[in-house]
Amino acid sequence: MKVLSFVIPVFQNSGSLEKTYQAIVNNTPQGYDYEIIFVDDGSTDGSLSELKNIHYHDEKVKIIVFSRNFGQSSALIAGFKECKGDALITLSADLQDPAENIPLMIKEWECGYEIVICYRNDREDSAFARVGSHFFYSIIKKSVKKMPEGGFDFLLLDKKAYEEYNLIRYRNRFFQGDILWLGYNVNFIPYKRLKREFGKSQWSFTKKIKYLVDGILNTAYWPIRFMSLLGFLFAFLGFIYASLVVYAKFVNQTPFKGYAPIVILLLIIGGLIMLMLGVIGEYIWRIYDETKQKPHYIIKEKYG
Repeated sequence: MKVLSFVIPVFQNSGSLEKTYQAIVNNTPQGYDYEIIFVDDGSTDGSLSELKNIHYHDEKVKIIVFSRNFGQSSALIAGFKECKGDALITLSADLQDPAENIPLMIKEWECGYEIVICYRNDREDSAFARVGSHFFYSIIKKSVKKMPEGGFDFLLLDKKAYEEYNLIRYRNRFFQGDILWLGYNVNFIPYKRLKREFGKSQWSFTKKIKYLVDGILNTAYWPIRFMSLLGFLFAFLGFIYASLVVYAKFVNQTPFKGYAPIVILLLIIGGLIMLMLGVIGEYIWRIYDETKQKPHYIIKEKYG
């Protein structure tokens, strides 16, 4: 009998975990065994107590408890390393990913696809969230051509695919980009992301910004190339302007009234320099973060 491993990152999801568990069990097709790995990413709202109760009634449920909140990417990494199944499925703990798609994903996997991705083509979220999502993935799509417009978190990986994913070591991960980078056969299934029924989303604006920066810097070199081209353009314009100043000097047309253009140039060039230093600083900070070789997470305790 084939085994399906389910990985569920948990952070402040009290109230929805029992229903998530039941949805997974009810949608696991006959003829398949399962293991469910919940990764508690430093929750303080009673999520762990709810998980312990689920584990008490089902020994196939495993719990990994972090010492603090390390982020969703770290929770997925920890869960993936615990998997023993023939395929891995990850979905959210807040019931926004419809578990009814699980049999469909398994069917596509049985047809030979090593990666099956359910992507969000619609969502029951605020207008701000929809616009922000569209903006984010339109930028990422420039460097990751296969990225679906709505992004994804709900997917299935064949065992060889998630074992290869486990070999990736770098920090400040971009989960979606890494999955598509693996290069295995991918099939995409659209779905509507449901409205959150319990609690409040912990995916804050600052976390979204960091994920955007990680996605851009981890999948593309165009920020550095853009800075180089911009620097060349302004150096060329500066050379032309300098030639005009020299010409004006020789024909005695050097007015001291040039305060405005001088200030404008200083502001533009100064702003560009600060922008370029900021982008370079992001790359350097990531290099420094790698050299520290800290673990992605610290496991406080395990159950199961």
